[in-house]
Amino acid sequence: MQKTLFIFSFLFLFFGNNQIFAQVVKDTVPKASTTTPDTTLASPVKKKHDPRVATIRSAIIPGWGQIYNKKYWKLPLVYGALGTTAGVFFYNTKNYKLLRAAYIYRTDKDTTNDKLIEAKFQVLSTGALRTNRDLFRQNVDYSVLFFILFWGLNVVDATIDGHLKEFDVSDNISFHITPGLSDMANTTGLSLVFDIHSRKFKRAK
Repeated sequence: MQKTLFIFSFLFLFFGNNQIFAQVVKDTVPKASTTTPDTTLASPVKKKHDPRVATIRSAIIPGWGQIYNKKYWKLPLVYGALGTTAGVFFYNTKNYKLLRAAYIYRTDKDTTNDKLIEAKFQVLSTGALRTNRDLFRQNVDYSVLFFILFWGLNVVDATIDGHLKEFDVSDNISFHITPGLSDMANTTGLSLVFDIHSRKFKRAK
């Protein structure tokens, strides 16, 4: 009887301890993650074109706004116009200074100063020196005015191109004929309808 009880107790302790040990091992083993990683890539978001950026950049540096608008072919026009007026300005300024000095030397009653006059102006009379001096002085003002004008046109051009980029003028234009009542003319007939949609951009959520 005691032997049977001993065997029964031994089996109970053995299988009971094994069950407890298995439970402990099961609890200590890290569980595999059941959640699958999100491998879905976020769709690229197209950056919205801002006309104000083009305006500000062109006002700071001529042609910068055209680069922002991707109108690279306009850069030679911008720099050609501004470069030409800048060259004319320096040319007129140089000749104005030479003619002003030549007129002073000619009218100071000191004949020894006449040799200080630029060689190409020595053949001119006193009246001609004064006339050409005033003419080049006027041209200096005009060259400055045109330089400012072309700079402003550069800004206006970049601004207009920046705004036009907001509209799709290729695939999203539709044309159709619509019969019915015209609200404007208050008559019944056919209407020619142009449907122009603005370009839509994806925004980040």
